[in-house]
Amino acid sequence: MKTNSICKKISSKSNGFLIKGTLHLPKSKRPPIVIGVHGLFSDSNSPKQIELAKKCNELNIAFFRFDHRGCGESEGVFRDVTSFAARQSDLISAVKTILSRNDTGNRIGLFGSSLGGAVCISIAKTLKVAALVTFAAPVRSEPLIEALDKSNYLNNLPLSFYKTNLNFDISDKLPDIHNILIFHGDSDKIVPISNAEEIYSKAGNPKKLIIQSQGDHRMSDKEHQTQFLNESALWFKKQINLPSFR
Repeated sequence: MKTNSICKKISSKSNGFLIKGTLHLPKSKRPPIVIGVHGLFSDSNSPKQIELAKKCNELNIAFFRFDHRGCGESEGVFRDVTSFAARQSDLISAVKTILSRNDTGNRIGLFGSSLGGAVCISIAKTLKVAALVTFAAPVRSEPLIEALDKSNYLNNLPLSFYKTNLNFDISDKLPDIHNILIFHGDSDKIVPISNAEEIYSKAGNPKKLIIQSQGDHRMSDKEHQTQFLNESALWFKKQINLPSFR
């Protein structure tokens, strides 16, 4: 299925920082919208988000991908402005900006990759989102930070940065989550598959867990990527019209 879509550059303010993003609009009146939330070291140009935007547009769902402060085209220096709380604020700002527009509807879905998934889960109930898809989302920060340290994936930042700024535990938020599709690779060395299993076991219905065999933290396998795109777009299409989180 092919569809013509329009891309618009959108900006908002979050705690004084200019947050920039791209809105992908299908040719339909006030469509529901999915907002993409990237991982710790990524940005809105993540191939997963760009391709998911296309798939959503094919199903008459808009998609907004944005750069957190200190990432991509948004303001701020990563080391100085990055924290779990800051990422929550950026997402809240993005949602408010989208809901204030007259070319999108008021039904919101979220996609979160890695840390972005944890951010989405942490405030999904507050945002009253209608559907949620996560990939490789961690439930708590301590094991994640240990894995980053062991893999030399600290991005030239001291361990203290992570322990101070990325300290979180979203396990208490899981029972409030519904309408969630969870992806995770069973060979993920950064965020173990036990995180996905915990999310699935504690979340409410409807929910679905897809384990990708020999899948890594980057979803490097092409077949896994295709599965992710197709399943996610269909999940949003189906679930976004169900009752929102309560």
